[in-house]
Amino acid sequence: MIEIKVPTVGESINEVTLVKWNKPDGSWVERDEVLCELESEKATFELNAEQAGILKHVAKDGDTLLIGDMACTIDDKAERPADAPKADVAPTTTAPPKIETKAPSTPSTSDKDIKATPVAAQMIADKKVDTSTIHGSGPLGRITKNDVLSALEKPGTLPGATLFARDDKREKMSNLRRTVSRRLVEAKNTTAMLTTFNEVDMTAIMETRTKYKDAFKEKHGVGLGFMSFFTKACTIALQEWKSVNAYIDGDEIIYHNYCDISIAVSAPKGLVVPVIRSAESLSMAEIEAEVVKLATKARDNKLSIEEMTGGTFTITNGGVFGSLMSTPIINIPQSAILGMHKIQDRPMAINGQVVIRPMMYLALSYDHRIIDGRESVGFLVRVKELLENPMLLLAGTDPAKLLLEL
Repeated sequence: MIEIKVPTVGESINEVTLVKWNKPDGSWVERDEVLCELESEKATFELNAEQAGILKHVAKDGDTLLIGDMACTIDDKAERPADAPKADVAPTTTAPPKIETKAPSTPSTSDKDIKATPVAAQMIADKKVDTSTIHGSGPLGRITKNDVLSALEKPGTLPGATLFARDDKREKMSNLRRTVSRRLVEAKNTTAMLTTFNEVDMTAIMETRTKYKDAFKEKHGVGLGFMSFFTKACTIALQEWKSVNAYIDGDEIIYHNYCDISIAVSAPKGLVVPVIRSAESLSMAEIEAEVVKLATKARDNKLSIEEMTGGTFTITNGGVFGSLMSTPIINIPQSAILGMHKIQDRPMAINGQVVIRPMMYLALSYDHRIIDGRESVGFLVRVKELLENPMLLLAGTDPAKLLLEL
């Protein structure tokens, strides 16, 4: 009898949640076959069968397990049933658990792409039903005949749902959501958090992006977005305003001579903040490539713990959701976070004339214990200056002044 226990997945992680069993209790499993999905406070990973045999569940779906707890057993001495299908499994190694969760599939009406019973699949094809509007009530979310009939009778409602119903649903918080909740409360209770605001005229950046985005994409193989401009501007400003890039550790202040920029990303299971290491030394193309890589891994739940650990300053972009202004909360133990927002055309008074400009509000939340008003405002004004004059990002100063050694 082989005992399958919860492995160590990170220094600071003591417990995980068993999200779901992929193999039913009492079933035959092949060696290396995925048995279940476990979720820690930072990532999702899988348990694989160490040997072929009969699986016996010890823990149930939704259980919280400590590191080292037994999740299941495998009777490797049992005889393989004649009707047991041969599983297609990938070989595993002794490397740390692979963090991986299946990405949501794109809705499709083709039989091979949807999870549906044969009868339901035929009805979907005949009636040309959009499967994205159907919630499968069968095992593993499979669409049944009744699901299709319900979708045809009441478009836009879930199968069996009653219009204007007053039902409640109780759901256990995931480890990730509990961790986010704890850290947010800790940030509010342990820091003297204030927020200062400014606004930036995005005209120059948008013109630069429009002019060079095609050539940039062709040369570097990655799109030119706004995040690289903001990251580059922040790294320059952080090196000038050292306290914004520092944090408190007991009775000491730790200053960093590098800029590890955390990028807040909305993942399927909650907010995560992967880190761009030494962003001050990266080119615009390298920053964009890192943003794409980390954001993609976050959406697919494939970020490693190391990729989410550390960071000296955070950038979050609420503008992608339409936010016009907000007060972002500090990502402790860091001391400051920059909030980007929606770009909106607004009338601005420039040189005595009212003109329409694409404007974005910026918000800097900071810990007043370490950062004074002068530093917070000075940092944000510097970021604004760099963004409104992108050529300054080359050397952090006006090229003409650099030429004249002023």
